[in-house]
Amino acid sequence: MKAFTHQLSRITQPWPFIIANRSQLLKRYCLLGLLTPGLISCSSVLDHRPLTGAQPTVQQAVDDVRLALEDSLRHPVPSLNVLIQTPTRRVFASSVPGGQPPVRETDNFRFASITKHFTATALLNMHEAGWIDYKAKITDLIPGTQTPYVPNTPEWGFPYKNQITIEQLLQHRAGVFDVDNDSVPGFNGHSYTEYIQLADPTHQFTTEEMVHQLIVHKLFYDLPGTAYHYSNTGYSILGKIIARVYSVRSGSTKTYQDYMRDYIVGATATVPLASLHFPDRADDTVLPIPRIEGLEWLPGNVQKRYADYNMSAQVGEGNGYGTMADLHTYIRTLMKGQNVLTLETVKRMQLDDLGGTFRLNLGYGKNGARIGNIAVIAYDPLTDVSVVAYLPLWDLTEGKDGEISFGKCINALYDATFAARSALGYSGKP
Repeated sequence: MKAFTHQLSRITQPWPFIIANRSQLLKRYCLLGLLTPGLISCSSVLDHRPLTGAQPTVQQAVDDVRLALEDSLRHPVPSLNVLIQTPTRRVFASSVPGGQPPVRETDNFRFASITKHFTATALLNMHEAGWIDYKAKITDLIPGTQTPYVPNTPEWGFPYKNQITIEQLLQHRAGVFDVDNDSVPGFNGHSYTEYIQLADPTHQFTTEEMVHQLIVHKLFYDLPGTAYHYSNTGYSILGKIIARVYSVRSGSTKTYQDYMRDYIVGATATVPLASLHFPDRADDTVLPIPRIEGLEWLPGNVQKRYADYNMSAQVGEGNGYGTMADLHTYIRTLMKGQNVLTLETVKRMQLDDLGGTFRLNLGYGKNGARIGNIAVIAYDPLTDVSVVAYLPLWDLTEGKDGEISFGKCINALYDATFAARSALGYSGKP
């Protein structure tokens, strides 16, 4: 299997999208929305009772999108799934081929770069607590300590490190070269992580070894703060900062996953989300049952399925897994100021594009793709409508490196979200 991590080119509506583990498959494309409306705080979002009268309408809308994708790809689409909530309705629709069991909103899957939204939330939570200053340079000292955010050692002396801020990393404006996305010299046209994982699927990755590639090859994109360039490696560095800050504050060695569990999703979090996990060890590969396997459809009618996987190369940028139900609760409560961040901080997160993006008629959220899985989460404060959509399919049969058929999958995912909104009387596809 070829490891892969590239962002979409303009084959679909322009929302930044990370594709994990098909290096050089597709190129990056840019942010669409500039409008940032104020937040609307409405009634409780934790009522999971669906309004059954709306179910058939949304189900038909999602069915129509899946069937259209099947017709275009000329083979079955395993499922297309949407969870949507309005101020008065909560509906889950899973469209599957005849005779197949529907996906459940409580099935586990790998949600890839949606992890970045959680990384941003964690850092902003630390900022609210006074543990960090997200405007600080990454070479500055952690508040109240003599420890810098990143090590002050030659092993961390990557290009322009002294000029980079935490905020720039969050915004993909730090210029940090992405050794998980782009080809690195000496690795036969592969990204670093792709090459290593192909050679040894059990390899325990560290942020230090990825940073080492930046140093030895003098790799960077742009001067810090001058341009947008999506970077998984930038978010890996943010994951390292979270682990270092938590270790200093707790007085013991802590990991990125430890902080996510203790403050963002675990039993002691403001809104516990039991299914969400962020494995950081190479031997922590199992996707729990009930689960959905990602499917790759390759030329020659070749199919590959993925579930258990070493995610240690993607800590902080793409290692998350969990259920649609918990992802929905996360984005809805967070964006309404009912989770770990205050409304003021949430507004700053939105205004400054910290960890997510905005899209007209969907709102604020994040998307991601990895090993046969594509998903999006979003909350629209203008209408108080939240949505999670999930497609367990990468079709790579049409176009150079599969970009045409993969683009059809992306478009179908978004079409399903807009169709669900329209079925409930809200503005759909712009």
